[in-house]
Parts: sequence; structure tokens; C-alpha cells
Amino acid sequence: MKTEKEKMLTGEPYKANAPELLAERQKAKELIFSFNNLPPSEVDKRKEILQQLLGKTGDSYYFEPPFRCDYGYNIEIGENFYSNYNLTILDCAKVIIGNHVLIGPNVGIFTAGHPMHYENRIQEWEHAYPVKVGNHVWIGGQVVINPRVTIGDNSVIGSGSVVTRDIPPNVFAAGNPCKVIRTITQEDKNSYLSTRSG
Repeated sequence: MKTEKEKMLTGEPYKANAPELLAERQKAKELIFSFNNLPPSEVDKRKEILQQLLGKTGDSYYFEPPFRCDYGYNIEIGENFYSNYNLTILDCAKVIIGNHVLIGPNVGIFTAGHPMHYENRIQEWEHAYPVKVGNHVWIGGQVVINPRVTIGDNSVIGSGSVVTRDIPPNVFAAGNPCKVIRTITQEDKNSYLSTRSG
């Protein structure tokens, strides 16, 4: 018979208040409390705590505190990762983030969900599905990314968006629900540099 943790990690309905899961969330909360309450100068100490908390990191990454997550071990981040204030990741399933990703303030990445019918919710069933963010992605402030979403390489998600479905590579997408607005082209690079150079 599967444990509730095994069910959680395989996308099956599970009970989040199982003792094993409660203990793991408590452990994560202790580490997060330490991380969020260190003085601003303690950059190396914060990095050490994140290495204990997260499932995988690159060598170069930075989280502006405060940061929140459920378990930590389901979060994998690549090289040159940066998140602004108040990133919340409900990582009951895998959250895999690529290289050179920028995340704005007050972003929520949610793998967790609850049943649609109230009788199942009363019985405290939950489910979780993974989220994947590709390389070179910029996620604007106040964005919500829902379960089962993949964001393709090089894409930009506009501020305030609610991402409910996959976003392809190389696009600017925004809105609620988030939709592709246009493709990002070489002209975006050329025009940006020309308007900002002497």
C-alpha cells in the first residue's frame, strides 16, 4: 500500500495531514523561518539554508526574503536564478526551474489542488501536479502559475497574469487567463539596444 507521500508525488489523491508529511512541512518551516529572519548581510548563511531546503540548486542563485514553500525538496532551480520578494511555491509536486530565470515580486507557483466537490474537500483530499519553467524565462510581479503548467524557454509572463495552461517558447504572454500576446523576435533585441545606447 502506498504512503500518502508516495501518492502525493505520483499525482494521486492523498491526505496532507499524514504524520510523515506534517513532519516534513514542519522541518521546512523551521528552515524558512531561519532564512527569512537573518540580517540582510548574512547572504552566505541564507544560501546555506537554501541548500539544505531545496532539492537542487545551481552555484549562482538569490532569493530576496521573505520566501515560502511547503517542502522544499521538490524545488529544483538552475544557474543564475533570481526571485524578488514574497515568492511562494507550494511544492507538493515537482517544480523545476531552468537557468537564467528572473521572478518578480509576489509570485505564486502552485502545484497543489483540492477537489471540486465539497464532500471530497471535507474529507481533506488533495492532489498535486508538477510545474516546469524553462530557461531564460522572466516572470513578472503578481503572477500566479497553476498546476500542470509548462512555460517554454525564453518566454516572458506579464505582471498580474494567471497561468492556467502551457505557454510555448519565445513568446510574451499575459492576462487572466494568461494568453500569448506575440512572439519575441530579434527585433526586440535590436530595438532595445538601439534606444538605450548613446
